[in-house]
This record gives sequence, C-alpha cells and structure tokens, in this order.
Amino acid sequence: MADKILESLTARTLFDLRGVVAVVTGGGTGYAKGIGMMISSTLVANGATVYIIGPEQGDLDKRAASLFHDAASHDVPTWGRMYGLQGDIRLKSEATRLAAEVGKREQAVTVLFNNAGINPSHYERPPATAPAAAYVAACFDGVSQADFTDTLNTNAVGPYWLTFAFLPLLERWKAAAHGTKFAPQVVMTSSMNGWSKDPATCGFSFPYLFSKSALGHATASLAHELLPLGVRVNGIAPGLFPTQLITQSSDSLGRSTFPPGFNPGCEVPAGAGTPRDMGTLALFLVANWHVNGETVLIDGGPHILPPPSAPLKDVRLSHAQTLLKHPSSY
Repeated sequence: MADKILESLTARTLFDLRGVVAVVTGGGTGYAKGIGMMISSTLVANGATVYIIGPEQGDLDKRAASLFHDAASHDVPTWGRMYGLQGDIRLKSEATRLAAEVGKREQAVTVLFNNAGINPSHYERPPATAPAAAYVAACFDGVSQADFTDTLNTNAVGPYWLTFAFLPLLERWKAAAHGTKFAPQVVMTSSMNGWSKDPATCGFSFPYLFSKSALGHATASLAHELLPLGVRVNGIAPGLFPTQLITQSSDSLGRSTFPPGFNPGCEVPAGAGTPRDMGTLALFLVANWHVNGETVLIDGGPHILPPPSAPLKDVRLSHAQTLLKHPSSY
C-alpha cells in the first residue's frame, strides 16, 4: 500500500501528460517570441500532444520538426507530439476555424494556452521637467492607432475569442478517458507589466501595458464565469525572459540570449528566467486541480526589493513633489 501511495506522488506520475491535448498560441515564431516554445516543448517532453498556433505554417513546421530531428526520438514512449496550425488569433472567425480544425483531430482538449503576444509602439520618455507637449509628442503622436489596435487584438481580444471557441472541446475533456487525472483549463500569458507602474519595465509601450492589464483582469472574471462548466482559467505573468520579442533573434528551438549590454529597465534579484522556470510552471498548472482565477507572477522578484533609502531619489518624483508644494508652478 505504501509503495503505491509513494509512487502516485512521484514527479514521473504527477506530471505524466500522456493523453493530454494542449493548444498553445504563439508556439512558433511571429507572435510566439520564445515563451510559447518553452511551454510547448516541456509539455511534449512529458507526453502531451501539443498544437502550436502561429501566423506562418512553415515556421510552425520547422519548430515542430526541430524537436524530432532524430528519427530514433520517435520511439521514446514518454514523449508526446507537436503539430503546427497556421492561424490569425486576432480574429473571431479564425478562432472558430482553429477550434474546428483541432476538433477534427482530437476528441477533446485539456488545456488552451493563450500565449501569443506582441509589443510594438515604444516611446522615448521625456525628461521629468518636460512640458505636456513633450508627453503628447512621445505618447500620442508617437503611437499609431493601428499599432494600438493590433496590440489589443493580439494580446487581449484574441484570447477572448479563442477561449469561447475552444470551450466545447475543453468541456468534453471531462468525459474523455484521461479526464479524471487532469481538469480542463485555459491559461493566459499576461505579464508582470500588467501590474507594473513603470513603463520602463516593458520598454515604454503603453499599448502593451494596457493589453496585459486587461488580460490579467479577464483571467479572474472568466474563471468566475466558467465555474458552472468546471473549466478553470489561470494566468502566467512573466518578467524578464530571453525571448525573441526582446532579442529579435532565436535558434531553431526558439531559444534566445540577451545581447551584450542589454538593460532590462529594472533590477531582477533572481536574474532572467529560463525555459526550465517557465516549463515547470506550465506543468504545475496543468497537473493541479485546485488553483483557479489566479495569475502566477514569475518575474524573479523585482517587486519584493526593499524600497530605496531615499524614497524621492528619482528626479521624476522630486519634480512631482515640487509641483504639489507650489501649485503656481503648473
């Protein structure tokens, strides 16, 4: 009896994903920029069947093939498989089509990772003493309406369409053969920038900040709404990870490294995250039944740093304090 209990609690049992079907948007290049492959490759390594979605079929096929370049790897019984599906996740019609395509191949879906994201329209922060016109030039004139709309559609609106398009397949998972081991779930890739107050942490992009803030709130709201169906909704909020979104380059497996002299915009006590960090979090969320409506911050700890000895050390804060003390300065 004790042997059986202990065996049921081993990592190889808890995280044996054979039979699991996962859909990961941003799993190749384009929208993906790295985190999608960190999640996808970890799921495959533990037995899951994974469908990666992105804008270019050729890129997706290359990513899938890169994991299985050695023919002998096909005989590893604990490994899953990866398949690419081209699609524009911003569009409602595409969400419907993609769900139907997966539904032709699979009886049900265990987990949908709404991971795709973009981060355009960066601005240069004006000096603390600059007038309002400088902020208009940077944050208004310097941000195109097309970029703002595209960012919101990709990062926040697309996940809404996909969540509901895949909902019937997620509901079916409860009746599938493996439905008693893993609960159906939607996982949103938000960002630490959805909570950060300083745009410096995301390279000065308000469209990105707005979209990730919206997605963070939607995670909890959708979890509440879908309670009667037994479909959980959780989130991942990454901090600093070396991804193509930042480095603009990656290898055949989507792995990236920071260029020399890279400045993350904030201090990260634990340093940059790794594929192992992201992969183990994905495994935890898939295997756990009890977490719902939560977004897990995986940022290396910049938010837990002690405050500086001089709270108004930042010249921006000093200037703001001066304006408050002397209203005529406005």
